[in-house]
Amino acid sequence: MAGLELILSTVCNATFCGTMDDNPLHDVKPERHQLENFVNGSHLRIGTINYYPESWVERAENGSYIGRGAAFDLVHILQKKFNFTYEVVVPEGNFLYSDGRPMESLIGLLRSKRIDLAAAFIPIMKNSDQFVTFSTVIDESNWMMMLRRPKESAAGSGLLAPFDENVWILTLAAVIIYGPCLTMLTKLRSKLMPEEEDYIRLPHSFWFVYGAFIKQGTSLSPSANTTRVLFATWWLFIILLSAFYTANLTAFLTLSKFTLDIETVQDLYKKNYRWIATEAGPVEYAVKNPDEEIHYLLKTVATGRGSFVSDRDSSSLLTYVSEGAVLVHPSVSLQYLMYNDYLQKTRLGVPEAEKCTYVVAPGVFMTKRRAFAYQHKSKLKSLFNPVIKRVIHSGILSHLSLRNLPDTKICPLDLQSKDRQLRNTDLLMTYYIMLMGLAAAVAVFIAEISLKRYIHPKSDVIHPRFRQKRPRTIEPAIFDDTRPPPYQTLFGKTKGQTKKKFINGREYWVIKKENGETRLIPMRTPSALLYQ
Repeated sequence: MAGLELILSTVCNATFCGTMDDNPLHDVKPERHQLENFVNGSHLRIGTINYYPESWVERAENGSYIGRGAAFDLVHILQKKFNFTYEVVVPEGNFLYSDGRPMESLIGLLRSKRIDLAAAFIPIMKNSDQFVTFSTVIDESNWMMMLRRPKESAAGSGLLAPFDENVWILTLAAVIIYGPCLTMLTKLRSKLMPEEEDYIRLPHSFWFVYGAFIKQGTSLSPSANTTRVLFATWWLFIILLSAFYTANLTAFLTLSKFTLDIETVQDLYKKNYRWIATEAGPVEYAVKNPDEEIHYLLKTVATGRGSFVSDRDSSSLLTYVSEGAVLVHPSVSLQYLMYNDYLQKTRLGVPEAEKCTYVVAPGVFMTKRRAFAYQHKSKLKSLFNPVIKRVIHSGILSHLSLRNLPDTKICPLDLQSKDRQLRNTDLLMTYYIMLMGLAAAVAVFIAEISLKRYIHPKSDVIHPRFRQKRPRTIEPAIFDDTRPPPYQTLFGKTKGQTKKKFINGREYWVIKKENGETRLIPMRTPSALLYQ
């Protein structure tokens, strides 16, 4: 505290607290001397509200109020410059705006001329200058939205997270459509060229598309170039899709950015979230004022989603946030709320992973300039505004507003924890797929039983004991050099006798296959083990 007074006194003595007559280039008007004489030694009534950290009050031993915060640091500079005394007046309702009695709000006290100056960072709202006169702009503040930190990102978790909803819909459409397209194109080809291979039936097309989608093989071996191109097209699509999916899934589980479901004012309006703000404050004034940009939020107030609560104790606002509400408050005030909550949990020994319970959405709710306020046609404006302007340009007030906060960002959106262990929520979709597969198998089984027993029963079914055996006919093997040989016939049965033969100094088995092909198998070499 002593260091702060030293800074203020040093700046005050060096810049703007001394008499302005010392500057010979400055033409001092007689009216200004009269105003300075009017304020010199006078007693002012200064009103304020509890709006931590910019302004708040404390009770003295004699029952009077003592002003605190950056607003009263500025008042002390003005007091030292113009040599006046003051008393602090607090409205009964601690409101900024009020349609009720003048004693309830700070603007009401100023309009009724019960105070000479409103020492608080008052937002300059549209049409509010018809009630009071504002000083030089002190700063520009952003009203942000604070909500309870969700357990998982709004981008999703688990197997569906790498792609958004549109990608999944188009992928599902491709899986459903490509099978009929494959059947239709091959059927068209078979009609134009009936002497070649037949078309692929629809069930076989569906099984091929589904099997390739989960990277499984197929028993289909097309010989037509058109069909092969269709197969290769689908395989190429699946290869690229699976590569992107695998890469995005890895990045999501390790390096994904945490996102919120509520990030902008439009999200707050469209989604079913309850939000709160301080009663009779700037947010309520802006929502109920038709000239403000966020006036459309009045519909949410009418439906009960939006409400305005008393802020006698700022920490009590966190109770509403813990219950799921979104708190709209100035940015600096939210930083202090989260910082004090973090310190309290640290003293209680709460684990580090559970200290950051709240998070601030990145989107700005509204932005307003703030200033002190005077009565209409007040003489204090022409005296105080030049000094306030110099204080603002020096950057003192912005430093004083943040002096009790750490340099690092408090509970940021992305906590950047290095350990990322998979949770059940990440693997929840795998459980769903397993249950859906079992349910589908049971449904197909019931459908097959119903179809065979009740819908299409066979009247000429012969008992298995009297069923005649059909003679097995052995079809001659047909070899087509245009097709690759079946995998199981690569090393099939041999035909005829085998004999040894030396070729290039090595001993080989000469084996004739069933199709007449001759194979050479090396002997007494490690590579011969591959053929055992």
